Amino acid sequence: MTQKVALITGSSRGIGKAAALRLAKEGYDIAINYARSKSAALETAAEIEALGRKAIIIRANVGDVEKIRAMFAKVEEEFGRLDVFINNAASGVLRPVMELEESHWDWTMNINSKALLFCAQEAARLMERNGGGKIVSISSIGSIRYLENYTTVGVSKAALEALTRYLAVELAPKGIAVNAVSGGAVDTEALKHFPNREELLAEARRKTPAGRMVEIDDLVNCILFLVSNQSGMICGQTIIVDGGISLLV
Repeated sequence: MTQKVALITGSSRGIGKAAALRLAKEGYDIAINYARSKSAALETAAEIEALGRKAIIIRANVGDVEKIRAMFAKVEEEFGRLDVFINNAASGVLRPVMELEESHWDWTMNINSKALLFCAQEAARLMERNGGGKIVSISSIGSIRYLENYTTVGVSKAALEALTRYLAVELAPKGIAVNAVSGGAVDTEALKHFPNREELLAEARRKTPAGRMVEIDDLVNCILFLVSNQSGMICGQTIIVDGGISLLV
């Protein structure tokens, strides 16, 4: 994988950071995207460089199409290629249905759904030059089942999964595989914003058939599989990594 390049959105922390570090260990140079915490992005870059790989940081709100285009232009300028794009950045307003406002809907859909479309367009243009690539998005089981206060995020993730299928069909002839990974409750920094965080974690610990909660590495292992040559004929799928909890009524 020498000199291959991966761009991971929202990669200054959590799942995105873990994926960036694993890809660096596999020989990828990394473009780190962040929205707010430059210090965290710089720390991630330093860890990647300590592994002997090149890393750059790019600040961009992926809900803004012009910022998306500028981000990919920076990747092209610095690396001249792109082999893997991980669509990880996410946000959302956590409120009951009757308390949601138009701005809440637009903010969440732009970052969680619209971003995939326009990032995939830019990624595909770069990937085509090298004969193809891999696009993996991070979804959530809230896309297929009810979670309290999760309306905007759940709907945006359902849209992301549908878009994954459409992108997969149209980009496959270009040698670009598009898939998604959907996780159960994972105790990341993002979960701290959930008003019912402790309840979600307790339920996951108690009910997961596999006997433990999903961990960040479980999701990253699936991501690494999907970007590897071993997954060549997996196309347009959302792989659920949740220890079986979504199978329960």
